[in-house]
Amino acid sequence: MQLLMFSILGFGAVVSALFMVTNKKPVSAAMSLIGTMFCLAGLYVLLDAHLIAALQIIVYAGAIMVLFLFVIMLLNVQEKEGRVATNTILLQFVTVVVVGLVFLSMVNLFKNNGSLFALGEGVTQFGTTKAVGMMLFTEYLLPFEIASVLLLAAIVGAVILAKRRIDDPGKEHIIPDHEL
Repeated sequence: MQLLMFSILGFGAVVSALFMVTNKKPVSAAMSLIGTMFCLAGLYVLLDAHLIAALQIIVYAGAIMVLFLFVIMLLNVQEKEGRVATNTILLQFVTVVVVGLVFLSMVNLFKNNGSLFALGEGVTQFGTTKAVGMMLFTEYLLPFEIASVLLLAAIVGAVILAKRRIDDPGKEHIIPDHEL
């Protein structure tokens, strides 16, 4: 049963990632990325890493995708209407065939061996709250803090850019000397 769920979730992650890359509509591409994140969260559940699965959904499928959609709406990306080119249809067909062949080879590999790898002793603690906390606040403390400062700077920059557009949509915003 676990092998079947892994195959379904893995195939779903690959297919939705391909839809994300090949889709021309930015909002549809972002929604395909959310589907990929949910499939990855399911794979983490299969590894008994329930905390990482929940964080995957909350952080990536929730917060980060809201930021992506906010940027897409802020930039007001317009798509061009028109006919789909023959090369695009051919590329999509080739992509589906290649993904199908990869999937069939994965099924054949699992059928012959039963599994790709054997779980070691250290894998049993993977994804628990204690293991994630120990790694995050000991070994990865500096990268964690740098990422938080970068995210804070990005949020402040986005708010400043959005405020400038709201104040004067047609003109560039110039701050007078007495306001500095």
